[in-house]
Parts: sequence; C-alpha cells; structure tokens
Amino acid sequence: SPQSYEAVEPVDLDEFLMSQLRSGDAELMQELGEFPDDDLELELVERECRTLRPSVPEEGVELDPHVRDCVQSYTQPWLEKSPSLPALCDDTTRTTLTCSDFNLRALQPDRRVESLLRFSSPEELDRFNQEARNSNRYGELFGLYPPIDEVQLSIRPIPDCPKEHFGQRILVRCQTIKFEIDIEPFFATMALYDLKEKKKISENFHLDMNSDQMKGFLRAHTPNTDASTLARSAVFSISYPSPDIYLVVKIEKVLQQGEIGDCAEPYMILKESDTTKNRDKLEKLKNQAEGFCQRLGRYRMPFAFATVNIMSAINSTLERETSDTDSRSSMEKKGLPRRNSDRFNVMEDNYILSGFKPALTTCTLIKQEGERLSDEDLFKFLADIKRSSGQRRVKIIPGFLRLEVSPVPETVPGCLSPELIPVKPVSEKNPRAVKEVLEFPSSEVYVPHNIYRNLLYVYPLRLNLTNRLTSARNITVKIQFMSGEDPSSVMPVIFGKSSGPEFLQEVYTPVTYHNRSPDFYDEIKIQLPARLTEKHHLLFTFYHISCQQKQNQTGSWLPLLNNDRLQTGQQCLPIILDKLPVNYSLHSPEVPPVKWLENHKGLFSLELQAVSSVQAQDKHLERFFTLCHALEGKTIFPIRVGDEKISENMFEHELKLSIISLSSSGLEPLVLFLHQVLDKLFRLIMQPMVIAGQTANLAQIAFESVVSVVNSLHNSQELAKDHQGRNCLLATYLYFVFRLPDTQHEIHTTGGLMAHPESRYSTLTRATATTVGFMLLQSRIRSSSNPDIPAPQSPEDAEVNNILGKVQIHRCNIKLVLDKIHELEFELLFHEELALQMVVSTGVCRENVYKYAWFFFEVLVKSMSQHVSQLDKKAVSRRNRFSDRFKDDITTIVNVVTAEIGNILVKQQKELEQAEKVNISLAFFLYDLMSLMDRGFVFQLVKNYCNQVLVNMSTLISMRLEFLRVLCSHEHYLNLSLFFSSPASAPASPSPSTSSQTSSLCSFQDHKIAAMFDLSQDFKQRHYLTGLLLTELSTALDMESEGLVIFNVLQQKAINATYSLLCAHDLDQRCSRPEVKAKIAALYLPLVGIIIDSINYLDFTVSDSRGGKGKSGGPEEDPDSITPINQSVALAIAGNPFNTLTGKTSNMLTAETSRNLLMCFLWIIKNADQNLIQRWTVDIPSSQLSRLLELLTICISCFEYRVKTHQSLQHHSVTFKKCLKSQQAKARLEEALLGGIGARGQMMKRVGGELHLMFYFLENLRWRKDLTQWRQTNDRQDKSKAELDQEAIISGNLATETNIIVLDLLEMIVQAVPLADCKDNVVGGVLKVLLHSLTCNQSTTFLSHCFSTLRALIVKFGDLLFEEEAEQCADLCQKVLHYCSSCVDSNRSQACATLYLIMRYSYSSASNFSRVKMQVTMSLASLVGKSSDIHEEYLRRSFRTILAYAEEDTEMQSTQLPSQVDELLRNLNSILSDTVKMKEFQKDPEMLMDLMYRIAKGYQTSPDLRLTWLQNMAEKHNGRKCFTESAMCLVHAAALVAEYLSMLEDHKYLRELCLGCSSNPHTRFGESAVSDDILSPDEDGVCSGRYFTENGLVGLLEQAAELFSNGGLYEAVNEVYKVIVPILEAHRDFRKLASTHDKLQRAFENIIQKGHKRMFGTYFRVGFYGCKFGDLDEQEFIYKEPGITHLPEISHRLENFYSQCFGDGVLEMIKDSTPVDRKKLNPNKVYIQITYVEPYFDDYEMKDRLTNFEKNFNLRRFMYTTPFTKSGRPRGELNEQYKRKTILTTMHAFPYIKTRINVIQKEEFDLTPIEVAIEDMQKKTRELAEATHREKPDAVMLQMVLQGSVTATVNQGPLEVAQVFLNEIPADPKLFRHHNKLRLCFKEFILRCGEAVEKNKQLITPDQKEYQQEMKKNYNKLRENLRPMLERKIPELYKPIIKPRIENREQD
Repeated sequence: SPQSYEAVEPVDLDEFLMSQLRSGDAELMQELGEFPDDDLELELVERECRTLRPSVPEEGVELDPHVRDCVQSYTQPWLEKSPSLPALCDDTTRTTLTCSDFNLRALQPDRRVESLLRFSSPEELDRFNQEARNSNRYGELFGLYPPIDEVQLSIRPIPDCPKEHFGQRILVRCQTIKFEIDIEPFFATMALYDLKEKKKISENFHLDMNSDQMKGFLRAHTPNTDASTLARSAVFSISYPSPDIYLVVKIEKVLQQGEIGDCAEPYMILKESDTTKNRDKLEKLKNQAEGFCQRLGRYRMPFAFATVNIMSAINSTLERETSDTDSRSSMEKKGLPRRNSDRFNVMEDNYILSGFKPALTTCTLIKQEGERLSDEDLFKFLADIKRSSGQRRVKIIPGFLRLEVSPVPETVPGCLSPELIPVKPVSEKNPRAVKEVLEFPSSEVYVPHNIYRNLLYVYPLRLNLTNRLTSARNITVKIQFMSGEDPSSVMPVIFGKSSGPEFLQEVYTPVTYHNRSPDFYDEIKIQLPARLTEKHHLLFTFYHISCQQKQNQTGSWLPLLNNDRLQTGQQCLPIILDKLPVNYSLHSPEVPPVKWLENHKGLFSLELQAVSSVQAQDKHLERFFTLCHALEGKTIFPIRVGDEKISENMFEHELKLSIISLSSSGLEPLVLFLHQVLDKLFRLIMQPMVIAGQTANLAQIAFESVVSVVNSLHNSQELAKDHQGRNCLLATYLYFVFRLPDTQHEIHTTGGLMAHPESRYSTLTRATATTVGFMLLQSRIRSSSNPDIPAPQSPEDAEVNNILGKVQIHRCNIKLVLDKIHELEFELLFHEELALQMVVSTGVCRENVYKYAWFFFEVLVKSMSQHVSQLDKKAVSRRNRFSDRFKDDITTIVNVVTAEIGNILVKQQKELEQAEKVNISLAFFLYDLMSLMDRGFVFQLVKNYCNQVLVNMSTLISMRLEFLRVLCSHEHYLNLSLFFSSPASAPASPSPSTSSQTSSLCSFQDHKIAAMFDLSQDFKQRHYLTGLLLTELSTALDMESEGLVIFNVLQQKAINATYSLLCAHDLDQRCSRPEVKAKIAALYLPLVGIIIDSINYLDFTVSDSRGGKGKSGGPEEDPDSITPINQSVALAIAGNPFNTLTGKTSNMLTAETSRNLLMCFLWIIKNADQNLIQRWTVDIPSSQLSRLLELLTICISCFEYRVKTHQSLQHHSVTFKKCLKSQQAKARLEEALLGGIGARGQMMKRVGGELHLMFYFLENLRWRKDLTQWRQTNDRQDKSKAELDQEAIISGNLATETNIIVLDLLEMIVQAVPLADCKDNVVGGVLKVLLHSLTCNQSTTFLSHCFSTLRALIVKFGDLLFEEEAEQCADLCQKVLHYCSSCVDSNRSQACATLYLIMRYSYSSASNFSRVKMQVTMSLASLVGKSSDIHEEYLRRSFRTILAYAEEDTEMQSTQLPSQVDELLRNLNSILSDTVKMKEFQKDPEMLMDLMYRIAKGYQTSPDLRLTWLQNMAEKHNGRKCFTESAMCLVHAAALVAEYLSMLEDHKYLRELCLGCSSNPHTRFGESAVSDDILSPDEDGVCSGRYFTENGLVGLLEQAAELFSNGGLYEAVNEVYKVIVPILEAHRDFRKLASTHDKLQRAFENIIQKGHKRMFGTYFRVGFYGCKFGDLDEQEFIYKEPGITHLPEISHRLENFYSQCFGDGVLEMIKDSTPVDRKKLNPNKVYIQITYVEPYFDDYEMKDRLTNFEKNFNLRRFMYTTPFTKSGRPRGELNEQYKRKTILTTMHAFPYIKTRINVIQKEEFDLTPIEVAIEDMQKKTRELAEATHREKPDAVMLQMVLQGSVTATVNQGPLEVAQVFLNEIPADPKLFRHHNKLRLCFKEFILRCGEAVEKNKQLITPDQKEYQQEMKKNYNKLRENLRPMLERKIPELYKPIIKPRIENREQD
C-alpha cells in the first residue's frame, strides 16, 4: 500500500560538501549562517544577582568541601547553549502582523485608463502589465496569513532561569502607632501567621515609630543606630495565600515595675486632650518612664497586640480578575511551583495578591495578658476572632495602629534582603530602608536553592521555676552565640532589632512581671558561620531583674553540632547553678559534677529552626555528601558519619549504600539540593576510585541512581512539567547548570571558591575556539592517551570493541564487561561512558532510561558540545570527532528507542502520549547531533528510524511526521537539504514568446523540467529531509481512510509541517534575497505536483459560475449544466462540512488545512523562477493544465476577503440604503484599506469610520450571509474594534497578494499559449478563472491588474473569445457592468475601459457585436433585477464615460461603431429608468412584482431577457416564500423556451408541449410566449442562454415542480411532469425517468396524506382611492395572501406601508364594504378599502371542482356579500333584511406569476328577505348534515351546531324565521315559490335535526344523559311548533295549470 514506503539511502552530506560543491553554492550556504562548520556552542553566562553583591560566607575561613561546593554552585556562571539562529518553526519571531509594516503605497485613484489603445504590440502590453503587477508587492506572503493554531511540539521550551523562590509579595508599611497619651517609647514586631496550618509563616520584622525625644530616653543602651534598623516597611512573601493568614503586630515597652494591667491603666483613663486637668499626672508619669528607660532600657515587657486579616484588607479594594485561568497563570508567573494536590487547588484559583489598590487598615490595640503569651494562645485568639467575626471580651487600649498594605512595585528603593544585602537597583538617594522578610512557607516549596543562605532561628518557649524557693520572678534569658568558652569568644552574629545596631552579641528576652514560669515569644535570628565546629554553641544565662537592682543569675548551653549535624527542633535544657565548668561546650548539658537546678531536670524549653542552603537537614543527603567529599583525598580513615565510624575497607560499601539510599531522602530536601546531588552523581560516573589500593567502579551504581532520581522527580504529583512532559527542574538543571564533571580539584583557590576558568569555553567567536589555551580538563579514567586517535591502535582496543559489540548483542554481565574495560587501561570520555551505561543498562533502570530518554539525550548533547569545544577543529575532521565505538553506541540507543516507541504503541495503546514524548525527544536528539557529528551518519540514523517505524498504523505515521517536523526545524535545514544544489532556473532555451514557435518541446531539457516537479528517487536522495517530508505528505494525501478523524489529523499534520517550514523560510531574514528564495522554492517544486494531484481532497467545490448565477443558489440553476452544481458555492467556499464533491469524499481536507496547503502552493509559484514555471506550464499535458486552472479557481475562492468588522454582514443591506450620503466615505475607505494610501495613517484617521462598508456585496449579498468566518479558531467574540480593523487590513492584503500571484501565473500560461496546440481551450480556461475572481470580493489594486489582463486577452484573442466562448463572454459582460456601478472611481474607470474594448473588438464581426449588445442588455437586466444596491447614478456616469471613449477613438470614427454604441447606451439607460421605479417599491412586494412583470412584458422582443426577468420574479417570490407564484414564473419561462425550441426543431413532443402548456387549465399562460415578428431563431446572439435547450427546459420545469411541491400543490407537480416525461422518453434518459416517477409517487402520497389538511390562499379585494395614488387611483385588485390571514393582518400591513409613503394623517382605511362615493372623499387624503372575498363558482362548475385543490386552483371569480335594509341601516328585522352579492372577475386566474391581479369585471345582485332566510336555512342544514355524517364525528362540534338549531331561545333562530315567513301564505303570488322553497328547507332541516339528536345519543358520555334528554325535549318541542306551518301547502302551486313565468333567482 502507498503507506509503507522505504526511506531511500541518504546522500553522504559531508562527502558531498567536500567533493561536489559548485561555484556559488558556498556563498549561498554561508548566506544562511555558518555552515558547514556549525556546532552547538556553549557559553558562560554570568548569573543575574538580585542583590548588590552575592550572598557568600564570611572572608578568610577555610570551608569544608560541601559548603565550598554549595557556594560554588550558587555563584558560578551558567553554561548555556549559545543562542543560535532562530529555529525554523518558531513563530515567536513573527512580527509581520502589524499595521505599520504595510507599505500600501498610493495608487492614483479614479484615473482614466490612458494607455488603453496605445500599444504597438501585445508583447509591449504584457510587459507594461507585468511591471504594474510587480510594483508595490508585499514581500512575505506568510506575513499576511495568521499563524497556525496548534501545539508547537517542534519548539523546545527554554526553561526558566533558576531563581530564588518568592511567593506572592505584599508591601506592608506602618504609618502610625498612636496611644491617647505619649509618655514613653514603644517597639513593634510584625509577622504573618497561618491559622489553618497553625504555623508562623514569616520571620519577625522589628520596627518602632518613636520620636527622637523618646529615643533619647534610651540613649544609654543604644551606642549606635544602623540605617537598616530604621525600616518601617517590609515586603512579605506568601507562597500559599489563604483567607486564614493574619498579620500580627506585637507591641512592647521598656520593663517597669508592675503587671501589664497596672502599666496600661494610665492609657485607659487619661487622655492627652484633658491636658489641663491631668498635666501634673502626665508629667509625673513621663519622668517615671524616663527613669525606667535609663535604668532598665535593655529589658522589654509585652504590652499590647493587634491583628489584621490580610485577605480582608486586600479585598476591600481588590479588583478581582474574573477568570480562573488568569489566576492560575499569574500564580505561576510569580514562580510558585505548581501543586497538583487537591488542597492547594482551591487556594490557587481564588487568591491573587496582585492588582489591588493600596489598602489602609486601622487596627484596635488589645492589651496583652501576661499568662497568654505563647503561639498556642495566639492561635486560639485568632480562631475566636474568625469564629465570632468580632472581638471576644478583651481589653482594648485606647489608640490605634495604621498600616498600608499594597502590591510590591517593580522596584523598591532602599530594599534589603533577609541577610541585609541591598537589593538592586540601589537608589541614588538614601531612602528609609525597606526589609524583605524571609518566608517560612506553610507547605513544601520545590525550588532548588539558588543563593547562599545560612540562618538559625532560636525560639525560647518556656521556663519553669515554680518549685524554686527563690525570689526569681521577673525572669529574662540572655542569649549569646559562642565560638569557644572564653567570654571574648562571643560572636556578633545575632540580628539586631529596630533603632539599634545591625548585629548584636547578646539579646535579652522580654520579661513577664512576677511570673515564675514565663512563656516566651521572642525570635532570635542568627547568621550561622559557614564553618561550624564542635566549639560553637549557644549560651543561655537566666536573670531575675529587680526593678530596683540586679540580682542572681544561673545558666545553660547548647552545642550546635551533634555528630557533625546541626541540631534543630525542640530541646529542653537543665539549668546549672554554679559557674560553668571547663570544656562544658564539648558536652551536651549532661552530668558534669556541678550543681544543677532541680536535680538536672529539663526546665528551659526552646526550639531551633535553620534556614540554610548548605545544611541539608536530611540524613540520607548528609551521608551522601560526606562520603563523596571523603573521595577527594586527604581523608584520614576511619571517617565519622553521624553516629558511626567507617573504616577504609568498608568505605566502598558504605558509599554505594549512600548512593542507593538517595532515593529514600525526602522530596523537598532532594529538590533543594538537586543541582549538587546530580553534579556529584555525574562526577561519580567518571571518577577514578582507588580505595584501599583497589580500583572501584561506581559508574553503574551512580548511573542507576541518576535514573532513579529522574524517575522520582517525573513521578511526583507536586512538580511541574512542560508541554513535552519534561520535568521543569531537570530541564533547568540541564540547560543552565550541567557541565562536564571535573574530577581533579587542583583548581581550588584558598578562598574556598572554585575559580572559573572561563577562558576554557568559547565565549567570543568561533575563531578563538581553536586558540583557547585552557582546554576543559579531560574527564578521564586513568590515562593521558590522546583522545583524538581516530581508530583502534592496538590489539587491546580491538578486544574492547569486540567486547562492546557483544554487549550490544548479548547484554552480557555488566560487571564482567566493565572489569574487562578497566583492565585495559584506556580512557572513556564522559559522553562515551554515559552512552555505554545507557546501552548496557538492564531491567527497571533500562525501562526508565528510555522512558525519560530526553534527559539523557540532553546530557549527552551538552557533554558532547563541551567535548567538541575542546578539540582542535583544524586537526580533527568532523567525522573523526567521535570514536567509532561511541557511534555504535549511539546507533544502538537510537534503534532501541525507536523500537520502544513501536512496542509502546503496539502493546499499550494507553501509553500513546508517552510514546509521542519519547519520539519528540529522539527527534531533538538527532536535531542536535546534526550540529555535532558527521551528518551522513545522522542521516543514516534518520533512515533507520523511518524504516523501523514503517508499520502501517496511523499513530506511527503521525509519529514519523512529528519526528520529521522537528528535524526540519533545524536552523541549517536548508543547507542540510542541499537547497543550493537544486536547479533554480529553467535550462537555457529560446524564451517562449508570441513570435517564436520553437520545436524543442520534447527536448531532453524539457524532460528535465518536468522531472523537477516530480518526487523522484534522485530528489529524495539529494534533498534528504525535504524528500522524506514530501513523501510523508504525498502518502498522507493518498491514504485510504482508516477512520475520518485519524485520517484528517494525519493530513493536517503533514500539511502543517510543510506549511510551517515554508512560513519559516519566508519570514527568515537570511532568505530575503529573491535569488535565495528562488532556490528554496525550487527545492519544493515536487509539492506543486502533489497539490495538483490532491485537488479532489480540497474542501472547496467550485461550480460553473457563469453569469454569477452559480453563486445564487436560486431557482434559475440548471441541474444539468456541464459541471454538477453543488448545493451552492456559498457552502463550498465556506468550507462545506458535508462534502458535496463526488469522488473520494470521505478523504476531504478541512477548510483550514486546505488553505494552508494552498498557501504553500502560492508561495512556491510566487518565489520560483518565473521562466521555469512558464516552461513547465507549456510542458504539462492539457488534462494537468486544466487541473491547474481548477486549482487556481479554488485558490481565489479560498482566500477571498471576508468582512470581519463589528457591524458584520447583516448591516450591509441597511447601509446601502443610505446610498449617497456615505458613497465617498465608502470609496475612500475601501481604497485606504485595499487600494493603498499609506495604510497606517489612513487607518488611524478612520478607525471610527464605517468599516463594514469595505466591500460591495452586490448581487451576492444574499448568499454571503451564510459564509462562515475562515478562521473560526481565531474568532474570539470580544475583539476590540482596533483589532478587528487590523485583521481586516491584513486579510485584505492577503486576498490581494494571493490573487495577484494567481494572476501572474495566468499571464504566464496565456503568454506561453502559442507554443501549445490547445490554445482555445487554454484561453477559455484562463478566462473562466479570471471571471471567477471577479465574482469574489476584490481590492481596487487587484481589480486594476485583473482588468488590465482581461483587456490584454481581448486585444490578443478577441475573435477567438467572442466566437468560441460566447457563454463566458456573457458572463464577462455582466461582471464588467457590475463594476461599472461601483462607487469606487478607479474600479469604475477600469470597468468602463474594459467594456468599451469588448464592444470595439467585437465590432470586427457583425454577429459578434450583435451578440455582445444582447449580452450587455441582458447583463444589465439581470443586474438591476437581482441587486438591491445598484447605484444608477454611477452606472449612468459609466455609460457617459464609455460614450466618451467611443467619441475619442479616432481610428473608429469612420465606422458605425460610435453610433451603435450610442444607441446601445440609450437603450440601457431606459432599462435603468424602469428599474429605478422598482427601487421605490422595494418595500411593497406587490407593486414591485407588477413593475417586474411590466418590464418582463416589455422584453417581448428579447426572449433571453424576458426569461431573465421571469427568473428574477421567481427568485423574489421564493424569497417571500410564495412558492406557487415562483413556480408559475418558471412554468411561464418553460413555455417561452418550449415555443422557441419548437420553432427550431419540429419534435412531436415539443409541439405537444406547446399545446399542452397553452391548453392545460392548470398551467394556463394566457399570452404568446414569443412574438413571431421579431424572432428568427438562427439569428446570432438571440436565445443563446443555457436555458434555451431541452436540458434547460427540463431544468426549469423540474424546479417548478419542486416549488409546487413546497407550496403544497402536489396535483400541479403531476401536470408539470406530464410535460417533462415525453422529453425524457425521447432522450431515453431512464435514470431521470426513474427519479421523476419517484418524485411523482411522493407527490401522490402527499395528496393522500395531506389532501384535506392543506391550507391554500386567502383572498381580499383591495381598492385604492385618491389622486395621490397616481396610477393606482380607483384601481381594484384581488390580493392573494397566505393560508390563514385575517383581515386585520393585511390591513395593518398596507396601512403601515402607505403611511410611510405618504406621511402621517394622509391615509384612511375604509372599514365597510359598501361602494365608495368619490364625491364624499377628501381630495388631500388617500383611502384604501379592504374586503374579504371567497372564490365563487357557478353550479355547473362545482360538478368539476370536487377536490379541495380544484376549488383553490385556477380561480378567476370571487364574491363578497353586503347586508342592507331599505331604510339605509346595514342590519334590521328578519322581514326587512336584504343582502347584496358582488361577484368580481380578475384579468388572470390565481395562482399566477403575481400575488395581486386587477379586477376587470364586477356583477351585483340583491336578495329579498325571504331569499336571505332560504340561504340561511340551507346553510344551517348543510352544517348539520356535515357534522352528523363525518367519518370521525366530533361530539363538541355536533353539540354546538345542534344547540344553535334546536334551542328555542336562539335569537333569530329557526323557529323565529318560520314564524315570520311561514305563518301565513303570502299575498303576492310572486312569493309563492320562495315560500314553498323555505317550507321544504325547513322540512329537510327538521329531519337533519332528528338525525343529529340520535347521533349525539351515541356519542355522549354517561354524565351527559340529562343534557341529551333536554336536547331531545327541545327538539320535540321545535318539531311540534313547526308542524302546522310545514304541513300547510300553497294550493295554487300544486294545481295542474300552465307554469306561470316567475323570475327565478335561486342559484347558490
């Protein structure tokens, strides 16, 4: 099958470059970048440091190896791939979609086409046109096309640079702390607490707002004040925001005598405002406070606190972002690691701490209780607040605290990091410091450490001295950090508080007055020394502070290291009473012989918490790091690790254990130290191990550990992955951090930092790379042999290769292999070692290696790049850079990964996503190898891959496509595909021109040209990657469908891959030169062939759009025309989802994909060498050429401009009514957008203008409304107007450019015509495409070029066109005329010039000219008939212009042409005038139809035009859902055609048809179709339309039948088919006969099912009175309205319409139906009288009209009745009630081709009262009979009729009628018969009543029995009352005498 193809053997690229390069190729290669010497280069990039200087340990300390490595890791520069040329598929560089880039240079608008007749030769004309087309072209076609919406797998995401982690940040500024009285200093401490997690989530921030006077009280205790301690604002970071986060501010004062309550009392009762009263008291208090400050200033006591809920503070102003997606992305922007666990999802989506306005919060100050100081108490308090949402009973201290909470600005001047290092940018001025407060995240944060940080927080918790019988009550703890036992060893590493020094040597905890077991709440922050020793310890001294004088002290201590591990967590220490013993610090406070308080019991609780990027605080990691550093030499065994000691012979075992147990460490510590762990493991893979004299090999175990770390990071739900499924942390590590393991530590400097030998990397240019002195130190096992020896030199090496070969085959025991390798002493480079480990891995390890292959591929590539950067490029050729052994390993790895992909797909379908990711990473691996290795070798790998993934599965094909797509996005893809070796221009041969008929058509060169468009074997070999991709594309397009969805996805992928490539070339600055683009286009020539062959799959059906009719989808379409017309082109061009194309419909491409493929085609045509393309079009067989023309037609439809502005299409029709006012605005606007004034300026001026006027939707307005936008994916509903305008400009430019490319190609084809034999065919085909382009919306620019080309065609091939292509010429006339009415001046002038040329060049032959005249007339008629927006003033102006051309044409003055043109234009003008009237009545459908009817009658002399107008009428009716009238129009049209055909050919069935048409009562026509005097059918140009054929006739009738069917007149369907069937029989068209009889069957079935249920028309008489009506005055019409129309409906409609016409108060509706007396009417008003009428039939007619249909078809007589009395009132008593019947006869029978017909005759007669009574009784009797004898009797209906008949009380009921007229025999003998007739009527009536009563008895339900009895009683009563009257006969009538002559009027 076509899917399985063998990838061909690739060209050996490097060999080719060395041996076969032609002159000029090398320059082209270089133009696209450094090729073939490209490499993946690495460069050192200084890492960005947030702070002014990096955070590093203190100077002059020798660091232990682990700290040294950590610091180095945090300060060394990144080693990144140097930025290469942009990868090809990267759409981020697409800057073309902006207004300012368009240079739509102005064309002079509205110019007369001066050059019309100036050319001496067609060649000169062609040259002139070509120059015009080539000027002002837009260079990059793809810049105009929206980018593809798809996941860009072919771009590797660049990971984010490692940064310090911050949550969302807020800035809190303290504005005021205010109490009622101001007598002493206060100190505040702020921190964040998370109530939900019960955790303090930030360190303390210390501040005070004391005045200088207050600070003066404390001067004795603060020797100096550092600027950093004066901060009053802090930046807090919150990683996991929630509504439970509180900012707690604790306020302290200087210690004084008394409980907190006592101290607070003055604040509660005194007020500053009562100064006079309290002055003495305040003064006394102030002095007292000053005294305490001076004596006890270093001690503090708690006083008050305040709390703020952060979320409520922010929400008071927060402008919430509405969508969750926004919230998530902004969280991620802040660097918060994504967490997938459920508990965080809630928070993430809801709380965003950005974008709010600064919020001011004022808090009340709550008095602190002495026994509620601990954090537990605080959390209880917060929980209470939350629960009761108010304060619980607490004591408030009068006063307030005011804070401002705001988002953190981009830069914060004067900001300091938690280590007090200034943050950049440093401000010029010295603003007050702002401190960053370190966060203690409430949950894990997975971000590796990135800066050196080494902090310790000490929290004294509580002290219990209750059992102590001393006076110790006011207790404080002095805390010091000691580096030894001597008092001078105290270290100044404790961070100070506010308004004091930055660092202190000691701190004191606040005092709780008279409390023996105080709780502490202080936090002591300590900067830990980088090197901790056993001597470092914390010293605690406990004091009782007497408020008079100092008293006794006790103490305790805590060593910081325990077995070399930092002690953290909760501790409980005993307290010593004596002096501290010697060497106390080396012990934990155990039992030296000293005196302990309470017997050595733990009395002092405290907690230590370290925040350190050097202390791992995880036993597995610490153990691993310690053992690794022991390898560095200078190690003295045994070494101590934790509690144990490890001897030398156990060392290897322990090291291996520690490597294995890495995976047991916690995820958070592992992530925090990830960079160091991986660095160490990679070093172990390479490091030589000589332990106890034995060589140990840790490579395998270290490699397995790397695999296990990679696996656990990928599997963690907590860690983020990128869109290719790569763990972001690992990707970042590889991109920025990883470098070749450096196994020799000689380059450490004494300062403990690793020096950066930057010069080892190529940081400048490639030229320096070879001269760099410091090569990277080789990572070797143990040898100094030359790494660059290209081939094995010794038998040992051969043996190694042999062994390695076996490894690959047998996977033999790895230990054995490695031992063998190490016995042979030669080195393995890191990439070789890694590849080897990958090859020989087994089991789960192997599975994971291939599962996360991307990681190992990236490591390989980066280490190979470093290796290459150290080689001497001149000495080592590209193919010798890597050993053969390594190449074998790579081959094996690629084969294994490829096999894995296949296995996953075959075995586990659910792992599809996994396979896709592995596939992509393999592709990127080969992509990178292209830049490092021998490219022939890499191509072989690609070939192996393609041939291995050959299984015929759509998923695998899809994989192959993705794979190729990545490779083709290589920056050197064009060079790798040897694009410069493609023949970009045609072989030299005489250039084709009109004059040279060359015979070399079949020469060798031409074969060569055709071959360039084929996907040949040679092409695939030479242009390897391109060949593979195009093969995939062609395979995908030819596939047999497995399933539509999969199939479409594959095709889409293949096409999008190609599309993206071409797009990248087009927008690539390197390829901007036309010569380069031509070469590139030549590379893709086979794509042209592929696209032409796939034309069937394109989702655009293009019908035969002659006369523009193909577009309308209206009833005039001929179903049998040459190409099958699909439902409508509208659907097709919109991307018909239900493909109506015959052929392989299941394999259709989507509209979007079709467009992308066509863009590729157009790009190649635009950029390829034009001469070459022209030669090719001459060369290809005519069938191929016609497909090419079809393809161009599709291109035009496909890129047609669609309006996409705010006031979308529905406004067009309305806007055009505003006509003149906006014409000029329209013209200017369209020109600006698409003709070309400097677009940006114009756009900006008119952004508010009416953009929806951009295009003129003339005849196509109606169907265009169905068009779907061509980029639904791009259809956001909320685009701004500016965005929409922008898009409009771009898509307008795209439409223009694509159309001009098509035009260029058409010109090439036409200019090559004389060389070919099939010229007529070709010219016709080209004309067809041009006409199609005129049917679409086009820009002024394109139209001017298109008309120029049309004029050139007329000049060169006039006769041929006018004779052979008559139909297309008709079409041409219509299109050109259409543009003659354009309101854009330049379009009009072009159209006028073209129309004049058509007349001029057709004049050479009389028949041609008469045909053209006919066609122009028909076109005008068709145009004005269909379009609601023809601008007659412009058309008239155009006619004048054409006349001017004729008058100025000097050559033709001697001929009849000018006068003929004059006559034609006069004729056209009169047609135009007729149609202007139609404009006025657009809203009055009846009047409009009358006008159209009149115009159609006026074209009696022109059957074609008459037919056109009938079709126009049919279309209008159809639009109003008047299907019957529409059908009648078509039947009339058919009669016209039939009459014409019978004059041409004397077929019996045609004769019968004419007779049938005129005699058939159902399809009566009423007038002759063709007037004999004018028509001789053989005259040229007459009846030349496509309907004047038998097929055309059948088509019209079939449409009529369908419309009759839609209108419910199924009987008429039968009549129509009676006419069709003889023709079909004569043609022996049995297929159509079958479908005809099928339709007939359906029609008859419909009659049976719906016969009596159908609603036919309702009829009204409408009379118009008033001279303002003009022609309508005193006219009466019968209007036909839809089925159930009530009188008020039609009345309102006409009243509304005519009120609008005449204005308010002019129109009156006459409500009755009495005759109108003109004398009584007001002459200044108009009147309309509407009466309901019913069809009227004579008795004899009723015999034939039996069915419902027959009573509603062919109606000419209608009746209405008017009641009156002799006295003049309309109604009176029974004996004086007369009735007048009026019968109206119409000119034609309904249904007709109009919905209103003139009344031509009126008859009236009156009925006497007794006659009225007879009529009423007959009606009642009929109703009773009908109700009784129905097939399915209806009880309710029956009872209603009965009740009206037998109930005695009915007013003017039967009994009353009988009593009035039958009580006495009339005196006048003339009335005897009426009397008798009435008596007989009553007899029948009473009989029917009896039947009805009996029937009712059968129908009633049991509960209606009484009702039935009552009814029976009434009936009996009525019968009795009537009996005497009914039995009395008039004796005279029954005598046998001669019948007297009585006037009898008893009809009805």
